[in-house]
Amino acid sequence: MKNQVHVSDLRITVLTNEYPPNIYGGAGVHVKYLVRELAKLHQLQVYPFGDQRIDLENLSVLGISDVGAPQGTNSHFNKLFSTLQRNLSMAAKCDQTDIIHCHTWYSHLAGIFAQQLTGGKLVLTTHSLEPHRPWKIEQLGHAYHVSSWIEKSAYQTADAVIAVSSQMKDDVVSLYGIDPEVVHIIPNGIDLDEYQPTYDESVLRDYGINPELPYILFVGRITRQKGIMHLLHAITYLDPTMQVVLAAGAPDTPEIKTEMIQEVNRLKQSGDHHIVWIPEMIPHGDLIVLYSHAQVFVCPSVYEPFGIINLEAMACQTAVVASNVGGIPMVIEDGKTGRLVEVEPDGFAKRLANTINELMDDPERCIEMGRKGRQCVEAQFSWQAVANQTSALYQQLLS
Repeated sequence: MKNQVHVSDLRITVLTNEYPPNIYGGAGVHVKYLVRELAKLHQLQVYPFGDQRIDLENLSVLGISDVGAPQGTNSHFNKLFSTLQRNLSMAAKCDQTDIIHCHTWYSHLAGIFAQQLTGGKLVLTTHSLEPHRPWKIEQLGHAYHVSSWIEKSAYQTADAVIAVSSQMKDDVVSLYGIDPEVVHIIPNGIDLDEYQPTYDESVLRDYGINPELPYILFVGRITRQKGIMHLLHAITYLDPTMQVVLAAGAPDTPEIKTEMIQEVNRLKQSGDHHIVWIPEMIPHGDLIVLYSHAQVFVCPSVYEPFGIINLEAMACQTAVVASNVGGIPMVIEDGKTGRLVEVEPDGFAKRLANTINELMDDPERCIEMGRKGRQCVEAQFSWQAVANQTSALYQQLLS
């Protein structure tokens, strides 16, 4: 009987697009650390997109390729067909399992199939929701309508949904009409041993950053969601004595990449601002140094279910200026660990710039915010706590 299963006997299957070394955003970071901690509690089988092969005592990882996926004449549709092919392969691998835990719509169809085929309980972690990302139609074309349908179907089928913030719980319930009792709030976490203040001016010089000048830092993908274009528009209003460091890569589309290049070139040609754009992937150790030296970290996202990126900056004792959207207020206490800026109404870029200028003019206040930010993440956000809450949910579903 299910209610007689002991913790160590649970068979947990994790389905995901992102898993190391293929991490592109917050969902991948979440899966990386959650799997690491869950493997201390359960036997885990992970099926990610890719060619990974790991076989440890409590953790098996088998990457899934898209070999055999059909190819049409529309490149947007081919990306969808690739995903669907992988989902079929994932479902075929889920032979026997108690829990099927899916991350992002890329694995949801496999989760639905596996739930029906095995009788396992389907759990979804809400990292984002397709209806709140309409700009993805630039990336997927009409395939976006299919991804939205898959996501909706999964949420209406799931035995449990994990929302990373109360705002995400409200969004899931209102968008998909599911029972609020099915949705459980478990926040994201941070590795406090890995992310801590680390200083090395030689690393700054390697990336073309002047250690003698204070700087603000942006870290994220080049996508509408992360608000990178709003930050670029805000630069015009920033005090020109500061540096602006943009660790921004992995553009969603060629069009937004071109837009980014044109805007950065325009700002550089004006000659008024110190802009350092780092388009390549930055090694973790170097990124932690960049966080630590920054006077202010900026998160101008227009949609952010939680924002692990802010936890990373706070763990490195850096003050944060962020949009007041989604789950960000769950992490940042306005006026204490950072500042929140309203995205609406019009004028977001100027409000963002004014708030950044205010903090950059007060380095002592930034130091104090950074100190309190570190205290906040130590007290509230650890991956061990996230894994324990997730494990408890698994057991609740099976009892």
